[in-house]
Amino acid sequence: MRKKHAYIPNNAGEFDTFFKNLTQYVALKASGSKAVWKHIPSEAQNNLYDAYRDWFSAYTLTLKPHTKIERMNRRIAYTDASKIIRIFVRQYLRFPPVTDNDRTAMDINNYDTVKTMHYEVPEVVDATTKLKDIRTILLDFKVKGAESKAKPDGYNGALVAWDVLDEPPEQPEDLTRKKLASRTPHLIEFNERERGKTAYIALAWQNKRGILGKWSKIHTAIVP
Repeated sequence: MRKKHAYIPNNAGEFDTFFKNLTQYVALKASGSKAVWKHIPSEAQNNLYDAYRDWFSAYTLTLKPHTKIERMNRRIAYTDASKIIRIFVRQYLRFPPVTDNDRTAMDINNYDTVKTMHYEVPEVVDATTKLKDIRTILLDFKVKGAESKAKPDGYNGALVAWDVLDEPPEQPEDLTRKKLASRTPHLIEFNERERGKTAYIALAWQNKRGILGKWSKIHTAIVP
């Protein structure tokens, strides 16, 4: 039985069905030349698939008469997989292009069911970029005009959109790489081929309904 507002089943059989459906849905939407979700890195997808493989290996051993150690290993695999799922959902499945219908299909709760959340996001992100290390840019952000760097109450964090482009983008929506930053500072990592090129970065606050506020200005930085 699930706790109120929880989307990850506690029962092992239900969890396996849920996890398999999640990985298959993500693979359908985010993999291949016809992918419609292009914001999820292949490495993150592979981590999710590997987590299901590890869980399923431990789970299948308990579908027949099994030992206490095998049952304990299943509990450990469940705990590890649950953590990976929650992080993956928070970073990649709580904002567009993923829709409420997508989350319903994956049996993930939509924040719209929580009446106390806000429908509008009036705050704007104020950010600065710093060169942290080779292939790494650090983003320091807060609410524009605020002294504190704390994110607003009821918000997941700031959605970071970025790209390395030959020409400046016309609007923040043109930036294809996205990740939710739950706290500041936030690190963006690049590959070796992108060193010396211009990165374009924009941010927008996101509340727990998955609603985005206005995008910040587009920041630029040279990938170190």
